[in-house]
Amino acid sequence: MKEIKTYISVLFMVSFLMGCSGTSKVPEGDLLYTGHTIEIKKGQESKKVRKQMKSALKDMIRPIPNKSFLGMRPGIFFYNLAGEVKKEKGFRYWLKYKIGEKPVLFSEANLSYNNDVIQNYVENNGFFNAKTISDSTTRGKTAKANYEVTLHNQYKIKSIAYPNDSTILSKEINLIKEKSLLNIGKPYRLEAIKQERSRIDVRLKERGFYYFNEDYLLVQVDSTVAKNEVALIVKIKKETPEKAKTQYRINNIYVYPSYNLKRDTVAKRVMDTTAYKDLTIIDNKTVFKPIIFDKTLLFNKGELYNRTTHNLSLNRLITFGTFKFVNNEFKINEFSKNQLDAYYYLTPLPKKSIQVEALAKTNSANYSGTELNVNWSNRNTFKGAELLSISAFAGLEVQVSGQNNGFNVYRAGSEASLVWPRFISPISMNSGSGYVPNTKASIGYEYQLRTQLYSLKTFNSSFGYLWKENERKEHTLNVLNIAYTSSNNVSDLYRSQIAANPSLQSVIDKQLIFGTNYSYVYTNTMVKNKKNNFYFRGGLDFSGNALGLILGANDSENPKSIFGVPFSQYSKLETEFRHYYHFDRETTLASRIIVGAGLPYGNAKDLPFIKQFFIGGTSSIRAFRARSVGPGTFDGSVVTNSFLPDQSGDLKLEFSTELRAKIYSFIKGAVFVDAGNIWLLNKNEEKPGAEFTKDFMNQLAVGTGVGLRFDFDFLVLRTDLAFPLRKPYLPEGNRWVINAIDFSDKSWRKENLIFNLAIGYPF
Repeated sequence: MKEIKTYISVLFMVSFLMGCSGTSKVPEGDLLYTGHTIEIKKGQESKKVRKQMKSALKDMIRPIPNKSFLGMRPGIFFYNLAGEVKKEKGFRYWLKYKIGEKPVLFSEANLSYNNDVIQNYVENNGFFNAKTISDSTTRGKTAKANYEVTLHNQYKIKSIAYPNDSTILSKEINLIKEKSLLNIGKPYRLEAIKQERSRIDVRLKERGFYYFNEDYLLVQVDSTVAKNEVALIVKIKKETPEKAKTQYRINNIYVYPSYNLKRDTVAKRVMDTTAYKDLTIIDNKTVFKPIIFDKTLLFNKGELYNRTTHNLSLNRLITFGTFKFVNNEFKINEFSKNQLDAYYYLTPLPKKSIQVEALAKTNSANYSGTELNVNWSNRNTFKGAELLSISAFAGLEVQVSGQNNGFNVYRAGSEASLVWPRFISPISMNSGSGYVPNTKASIGYEYQLRTQLYSLKTFNSSFGYLWKENERKEHTLNVLNIAYTSSNNVSDLYRSQIAANPSLQSVIDKQLIFGTNYSYVYTNTMVKNKKNNFYFRGGLDFSGNALGLILGANDSENPKSIFGVPFSQYSKLETEFRHYYHFDRETTLASRIIVGAGLPYGNAKDLPFIKQFFIGGTSSIRAFRARSVGPGTFDGSVVTNSFLPDQSGDLKLEFSTELRAKIYSFIKGAVFVDAGNIWLLNKNEEKPGAEFTKDFMNQLAVGTGVGLRFDFDFLVLRTDLAFPLRKPYLPEGNRWVINAIDFSDKSWRKENLIFNLAIGYPF
């Protein structure tokens, strides 16, 4: 009986492995294709060259075989297991086409075609005498393709000749040949020749040759000049049209600012014409002031046409935020055959609009909630494409879990802002980038009610500039930033907690900020198919310095006041760096570091509460409650038993790294580690251990966890489950709590497991 069971077990395992091997249902007369081998025969070429060629050829062979693991092909197994699928949905469809993988058969492999692909590639890389042989080997019900390549000698470039006649086109080509991608002594490569033709075309378009095209260039190859060497001769094709050989300058610039595609192409209308500097504005009414086009269009009459200015001007019009459609064309001037007239046809967006939106949101304090926004806009307020926006909002935020559950936050307020699409400054300023610089002024008011605690009223206004150098670099400078905060409805509960924790008083104290701030952002995260993407943000924030000099504020114990309110005086720096390493399209290692420091001086002993640093929460150290970590080794939970106050500091250091991988369709998983803390610059008797010392690295909070991200394109819902590895408030030597981890212990889970629900990725 035992032998029979063993026999059945072995038979089952063999059957399972045969099924996983993918050969069980291969059609009669065919074989399962298992891939290919490429052998580069050793010759005079270096090992490095042979390796590069083999690597390049490997990705060119088709078809791509089924994925395998230890000789098994589970994708084929599940494909066969699903059987015939009649509907394009359901479990069997998912199993067959999402989990399963259709068998790749040897009959699909065209060895002759692959042979030609290999031969063409090696010849295009200078191995003119190469030889390729294809064959196949079979084993049971599987087959593999084999390719053998003999390279012989790679031809090098002996000489390069460019057009040498007296035409303007030939002269311009010779002026730019010094930066050629073709170099004497380098191997012949067809791809390099194509890239050189493109380079010449791009450079010529910067020098006025609007109608030129790289197809008008011919590169002849002479392989008889010497042994294993070639001579390259760059020529202009005889059939090149005359206008492609002509160097053009800009003549008239016409702008149609109220162009209607349907109406204006059906019948020509009589429209008013306005001349402004180099521009001719054609419209039946003055919708826009001509100055905005002079600031936006970068061409000047009489200058050579160049593609960069062409593209930058178009991009500025598109990013203006005022026009629905932007069309542009150039025509040869009828009176001068070497001049171009530029035409810009602009279709405006509706001047006024109103937008109502309902939002779901989360914040760093672990609060989630909803918000209703109503926004009214006027896109051309003073006929200079100014954007006037007036908005009102109301929202509710609650803490799903944590000690502040029940202390809900109600917010309501409004804001008015005016954006000019240019620099408004007593100093002449301009931007030659593809993005229109903006000047922005805003004023706003917010009322915030924290139930059972207090309410805050905040008035703020600002004036500053926003501009982008390019799609990667962005600057924001608020020359003047004013914020005034006052409180009322302070509850007895909150006042009783102030007695035990006097620092809570700073939250409800009146605060007045007269400041200037600047931020710089660099990112290339919009660039796809890169192994490494980066994001950097740096910010400087100054307040009260000018007022401090004027009023002679230098004693924080006796601060100077404006309208009876002491003004804040400080300097603050904060930087954030992110790195994204993409293993493939579905797996990414994301990392972040944040460093911040704030220094109060002169008229203030402390940073304003709204400018202090916080740590912990859904987008910070997720293993700790929101804003509960620090400062230093101080444990804020011991000072109150009713609600958890926000712990703040003057210094901040935070690290995070997260491995993200696709699990299925819109579901992605993550494993993460977070670390960091905040500190006070000066010793505070009320918060022992909170000051920054040389032992700051031994005071870091560390946490880890796993999470799911439900990416619906329009919304990313994030869930994280985290727990601490290191608690900075424990006695030194006992801060690492890895040994105490016990998922089976209910009390441990209650104290340490933190569930985070948020919208969007943490970084």
